[in-house]
Amino acid sequence: MLNVSPMINAEFKSAVFLTFSGNCKEALSFYQTCFGGTLQLETFEKELQDYAETPVISGSLVADHIVIHGSDLVHNEGRILGNYMAIFISCKNVEVRKALIEKLELNKKDSSARNDEDKLIELVDVFDVRWVLSV
Repeated sequence: MLNVSPMINAEFKSAVFLTFSGNCKEALSFYQTCFGGTLQLETFEKELQDYAETPVISGSLVADHIVIHGSDLVHNEGRILGNYMAIFISCKNVEVRKALIEKLELNKKDSSARNDEDKLIELVDVFDVRWVLSV
């Protein structure tokens, strides 16, 4: 069997792309408080109809261990929330994961009780993004 792992690692890099409902700047700024990193936003020069604020065309948060791209612009069918996709993060240990959970659930009113020793913990943040955190 052909081993393509070295080629894959050299050819491309993966990242997460999220579509938001007019709150991309707020969401990526929030994730910056969770993960650190550098945030860059490209916005329209003028307000657009049906948007409360000037929408983000493209935003990028580049941190040491994660890259998150996002936009307020959605496909023609609109933004549909669902449980078909989650962002998976492998944490170094339970303490690191617990600190990340606290950050991701900072503005949530209904944080779930969970067993810190579970291999996988799933949560949904205030922006309806689903996360799966492992140790």
